[in-house]
Parts: sequence; C-alpha cells; structure tokens
Amino acid sequence: MEARRALSRLNRALEKAQRELDAVAGALRHAEAGDFPASEFDAAADHLRAVVDFVEEQEQRLQEKILHAGGLEPGRVRRGT
Repeated sequence: MEARRALSRLNRALEKAQRELDAVAGALRHAEAGDFPASEFDAAADHLRAVVDFVEEQEQRLQEKILHAGGLEPGRVRRGT
C-alpha cells in the first residue's frame, strides 16, 4: 500500500514538473525569441517523459503483483464503468 502511495505522489510531482517545464519554456521562448534553446528543452521533456513511463510501468507491475497475490489474473479483472 505504501508503494502505491509513493508512486502516486511521484506521478503527481512529475505532472507538476511537466507543467512547470512548459511554463519556463514559454516564458523563456517569449523573452529570448530566436535564442531560445528549443532542442535542450525538448531533450529535458523527453527525459521527463521517460521517468513518467517508468513510473507507469512500476504502477502496472505493482498492480499485477497485488492481483496475483489476491489470486486474480491481471487480464481477467473487469473494471466497472
């Protein structure tokens, strides 16, 4: 349970980091115009996305372990709509 909470906190922090990176990029793009280092910001965004993907993979892995420990198969669980 603590691992799920920690992953959720990290996911929220990453979402905030993405918003902040976008805000900084927007402000710098406006201030610097042609001198804005777009490729560096694109690289930073790619790195951040890689961490988001990692967290999502860990959340999925943990969910599968929880289901398996409960005697359920991950692919056979239906979610209510």
